[in-house]
Amino acid sequence: MRRHILIVIGLVLLAAIAIVACLAWPDEAKLPLDRVAGARPEIGAPRVQTLPTVKVAEVVGWQGGAPTAAPGLRVQPFASGLDHPRWLYRLPNGDVLVAESNSPPRKGGGITGMVMGLLMGRAGAGVPSANRITLLRDADGNGIAERRSVFMTGLNSPFGMTLFKGQLYIGNTDALVRVPYADGQTKITAKPELVVKLNGGGNHWARNVIAAPDGRTLFVSVGSASNIAENGMEAEKYRANILQVWPEDKNWRIYAAGLRNPNGMAINPVTKQLWTVVNERDMLGSDLAPDYLTQVEFGDQFGWPWYYWGGYPDPRVSPKNPALQEYSKRPDYAMGPHVAALGLTFSDDVRLGGSFADGAFIGEHGSWNRKPVSGYKVVYVPFASRGFPVAGAKPVDVLTGFLDSEGRARGRPVGVIGDRSGAMLVADDVGNVIWRVSAGK
Repeated sequence: MRRHILIVIGLVLLAAIAIVACLAWPDEAKLPLDRVAGARPEIGAPRVQTLPTVKVAEVVGWQGGAPTAAPGLRVQPFASGLDHPRWLYRLPNGDVLVAESNSPPRKGGGITGMVMGLLMGRAGAGVPSANRITLLRDADGNGIAERRSVFMTGLNSPFGMTLFKGQLYIGNTDALVRVPYADGQTKITAKPELVVKLNGGGNHWARNVIAAPDGRTLFVSVGSASNIAENGMEAEKYRANILQVWPEDKNWRIYAAGLRNPNGMAINPVTKQLWTVVNERDMLGSDLAPDYLTQVEFGDQFGWPWYYWGGYPDPRVSPKNPALQEYSKRPDYAMGPHVAALGLTFSDDVRLGGSFADGAFIGEHGSWNRKPVSGYKVVYVPFASRGFPVAGAKPVDVLTGFLDSEGRARGRPVGVIGDRSGAMLVADDVGNVIWRVSAGK
């Protein structure tokens, strides 16, 4: 028993030393953030790290405050007092579902896992998962949800939700499941039916799901289990992919691969093609690699873990895969390094008008592996008439102020959707609030 206690103390001390080392000798950005953003980002030389740069915004909460909306927009709480709200979905009658969720308990991980646990706790991500979907209803249309009910419980780190042919599909961390849904329901008691199993464990637990334009299939995103497949590719089986699922037959295939951690997915209203935002790799320095927004087509391979940004080799990955380099697809638009782009929706869903009338809205959860920090806001990427980002355009701030004057996190944005009026709803999983952004002052 005494030996066990000494081992635990030793591990804690080693973890503390590792954190101190990361804080004492961080890699600092050498490029302004906007030079590593846009359709033609500047991709510098990698600065490989043995210990990661750690710059985590300590969580303090809102304490009565609120984020700052762009000029011409206003923001107010739609609902508060939630438990780590991550993702949102609007039902046909205007009710809003909120996945109150977090990572499942992680096994093992050694010193690295212990360090990451401490860091995630500091960043507000260490709370147990509520494993719940809550329904919010704004019956009088005043922009505040006056009715709240527990919609579903007993789930396993739920995230994405979509209604498809009378069934509500839910992305648990280890399975795509479904339950029957009738318009206006405020509670589901049916036992979820398994559609397909999904590989879980390790990092990147969130599984998103949306309906495909063909009216027959679903897209499901499954992030990698690690940073750069350091535990071997067998541990990454059917990971770092977007899957296409035939729910009627309960069959699936890999739709696109080499996407380290795709989260937000949406159908481009102009091209009718799938788009996603992807979190790229860590520990190549504060300027690499940029998270990105991109169109995804069947058979695409974006290079992870061997390559990033269309063929730049990651020197750390072994064994090498030189044959893949020329086939690694270059993403359409860089969001900047380490911003943690998670939420995604288009301006057919969020209708704020004016300069926000044609483009994509992205929730950036915020960095932990960059100095200075990046993300911690909601941004807008303007699109041209042909359905791709405007050439030379940079991300435009829509909702900021998630960091206070001392760099502490009052909140962290995740999912973004439109409500039935076209106002934008933003899930803030650290502030435990759903913010509503609308046109007008």
